[in-house]
Amino acid sequence: MLARIESFILSGIDAVRCEVEVDVLHQGMERTTIVGLAQAAVKESVDRVDRAITNSGYANSGRAMLINLAPADVKKDGPALDLAMAVGLLRGLNFIQTDRHKDYLIAGELALDGRVRKIKGGLSMALLARDKGFRGVILPEENKREAAVVDGVEVIPVSSLAQAVGFLNELLDLEPYELDGDTAYAASQQAGDLDFAEVRGQEAVKRAITIAAAGGHNILMIGPPGTGKSMLAARIPGILPPLARTESLETTRIYSAMGLLPDGVALLDRRPVRTPHHSATAQALIGGGSIPRPGEVSLAHHGILFLDELPEFPRPVLETMRQPMETGEVTIARVHGSVKFPARFMLVAAMNPTESGYASTDTRARDKYLAKLSGPLLDRIDIHVEVPAVPYKELTGKHQGTSSATMREQVMKARGRQADRFGPADGSANNARMDSRQLRAFCDLSDPCLLLMKQAMDELGLSARAYDKVRRVARTIADLEDAEAVTEAHVAEAVQYRLLDRRF
Repeated sequence: MLARIESFILSGIDAVRCEVEVDVLHQGMERTTIVGLAQAAVKESVDRVDRAITNSGYANSGRAMLINLAPADVKKDGPALDLAMAVGLLRGLNFIQTDRHKDYLIAGELALDGRVRKIKGGLSMALLARDKGFRGVILPEENKREAAVVDGVEVIPVSSLAQAVGFLNELLDLEPYELDGDTAYAASQQAGDLDFAEVRGQEAVKRAITIAAAGGHNILMIGPPGTGKSMLAARIPGILPPLARTESLETTRIYSAMGLLPDGVALLDRRPVRTPHHSATAQALIGGGSIPRPGEVSLAHHGILFLDELPEFPRPVLETMRQPMETGEVTIARVHGSVKFPARFMLVAAMNPTESGYASTDTRARDKYLAKLSGPLLDRIDIHVEVPAVPYKELTGKHQGTSSATMREQVMKARGRQADRFGPADGSANNARMDSRQLRAFCDLSDPCLLLMKQAMDELGLSARAYDKVRRVARTIADLEDAEAVTEAHVAEAVQYRLLDRRF
């Protein structure tokens, strides 16, 4: 008997419909065979499924079977198809006697004793079920919360193969899982925010960070060791606004597809922070692999990518970031096609002024160290700010500087103005992402501002990209001051943040 079960596979972070066809009457075969570009983890499912069926109390005839995974020209990887294969085998052997399975997408990894284990991509699976018109999904208990955030889809969590069979035979009444209010959307269980008030001095740097957070601008901090660069970077997440609903869905889908979603979390509501070590490869940073997977830039989507000791990263690795910094996405091309991953992140980077770590009057040593970073990469960083050594008086003083609460209030106010400006169509829109049309509409400069910009471009040799970066930063400074128009003071401050253009 031939049975067809609907399941899914992941293509990047997107779920793709996969039909599991099981022919239990196939003759002329010595052992069960899986076809349809199944990778090693899928081929190993044969033995897992066989033992799970037997140990769940169903008499397996031991007959050789043929399992086809369609579409046959797409690679299948991972154990998520285990449950669908087992249901197909049991349907073919008449242990399942209804067609209830046709209304659901079914996925789950099987243990040898029949337990159903967590899979990757539960949220993407539920989105696929909704888009393809399925009634719901049957998936592991651990994936129920992330799948339940999708409206209009029944989520049937199961903890064992026997439970799934009982439900499909209409002998076991399982209630669809539903989230219980707004508390279900909290990423939860995270440590409290660090406070900028704990950082002694560096008020000018805090101002630059406030501007960067308010507009979503990339920022590079330059200073000798021990001046507080890492402390400052660690406190930036605490002043950023929480993820909007659309942003949360996009970010959670990435973490779900990678199996990185914390247990018990339905949707991430905190902006992700990724801090890869400078030994990271290009594939780890950008993504890739024979079956493409997201990299750190995608895991930082709608959040922060912090690169400490920026020049210590291999230059070819850093150069791969140029395209995602500009477009907000990564395209991984392979022979069988290409996969796109979202990568709209805020870059926070830190570096020493020289290889020794300390400022030096030796311009050759400084230039040699800076030569590890390409001009096009630095051009894409909106704000360059110097982090000087903290004077002893400020280091030992009792007066606390600007707190995170104050900075967060300013950031939220500026973000509110941007939401009014760009409208609710794109909850992730901010000044740093303004295109040419929006720059003309919202960053129209007066004649005195244009004269100041001309002088800056002539003296600093700013590129056309840097010119637009200055205008975007100036617009954010104006938003922080609740100003309708960009003035000369806003432009002048924005120009001051092109430190590498001014000094080097």
